[in-house]
Amino acid sequence: MTPATIATWGICCAATAGVILRPFRWPEAIWAVAGAALLLLLGLMPLGAAAGAVAKGLDVYLFLIGMMLLSETAREQGLFDWVAATAAAHARGSTARLFLLVYLTGVVTTTFLSNDATAVVLTPAVYAAARKAKADPLPMLLACALIANAASFVLPISNPANLVLYGGRMPPLGQWFDSFALPSVAAIVVTFWMLRWAERERLSANCETDIARTPLSGGGKAGLAGIAATALLLLAMSALDRPLGLPTCIAGVATTLLVCLRAKRSPVALARAVSWSVLPLVAGLFILVEALGRTGVIGMVAQALRAAAEAPVLGAAGAGAILAVASNLMNNLPAGLIASEAVAQAHAPRLMVDALLIGVDLGPNLSITGSLATILWLQAIRREGEDVGFWRFLKVGAVTMAPALAAALGARMLLG
Repeated sequence: MTPATIATWGICCAATAGVILRPFRWPEAIWAVAGAALLLLLGLMPLGAAAGAVAKGLDVYLFLIGMMLLSETAREQGLFDWVAATAAAHARGSTARLFLLVYLTGVVTTTFLSNDATAVVLTPAVYAAARKAKADPLPMLLACALIANAASFVLPISNPANLVLYGGRMPPLGQWFDSFALPSVAAIVVTFWMLRWAERERLSANCETDIARTPLSGGGKAGLAGIAATALLLLAMSALDRPLGLPTCIAGVATTLLVCLRAKRSPVALARAVSWSVLPLVAGLFILVEALGRTGVIGMVAQALRAAAEAPVLGAAGAGAILAVASNLMNNLPAGLIASEAVAQAHAPRLMVDALLIGVDLGPNLSITGSLATILWLQAIRREGEDVGFWRFLKVGAVTMAPALAAALGARMLLG
């Protein structure tokens, strides 16, 4: 192992640790970008290779831009307050019933809009619902974070990482359901019951029943229509096997402009409220992955996958479990990128690829920075004045992720 390889690994590990632990409470993006910049300054990463790595994330950036604009537009027009009042009223004084409503809404949102949409769009509405009902918001917020990952392989569009792992070519929808329908149900149900058990004390209290609901404004209706149209657009693009980023971005920009035009206000102020720091965070992670790839890591992973494939069922389940843990050590986006390139080199069988996808999608429920969706969720709750530390999330994640992962992988192995 050369000094350059050791230095590259050290910088990547330190940058990833910074993203996970947030020393000095600095934003995650600072650590990812600092690691990428240090690799360039020390000559460990050619500028052209870094630019190519950043360009690989174009579809992800566009997708996030569209979703963040949709979320901020909906928030500014009072859509979240209206959704909150509706959910709180249907809870009929039961915090546990409100929790169930939130979870089911999260399943639908993740399935048809993606896990990032659950983090960005749904989380503020859920926080508002809990506050309106005078219920403890933490179980509801945790439900948003966990279902964003647990339901992220119901459909190919449920998680942009799905496209990454399959190298940009998704299996036909029928084949997808054959592989993931049963594992998805297992992951969703087990995650619900384990989280419900973990938060049973907080969910035992009653909440408000007499909740006033202000009629949805014209701008709010337009925002809701924009979100619904985006969901339909994503389904169509998925059926056509087209990239999701540009259509999502166009839908977000168009909805924002139309709502601002209707409200006779400048879209600039609304755009300033968006958490743009997530874009350099993702770009930094792509550079770190490229740097690791240049040290031969992907070749080593591919060799391990070839060896595991000799025992198809045990090898696939083990690979999925290992990737689930690795996703928490380095975030599931770079982990998925490394796995996808290793799968291509190893010519891994379908069962193993499916197990890896379950691991990269569901594994991040263990820790607070396991997935991009959870990082977006963190930013969303911080804007509301809430925060969940690494250890607090880990306690819940340890209870929920392992049983759900075992259930999902077991279901996939049973299908053969």
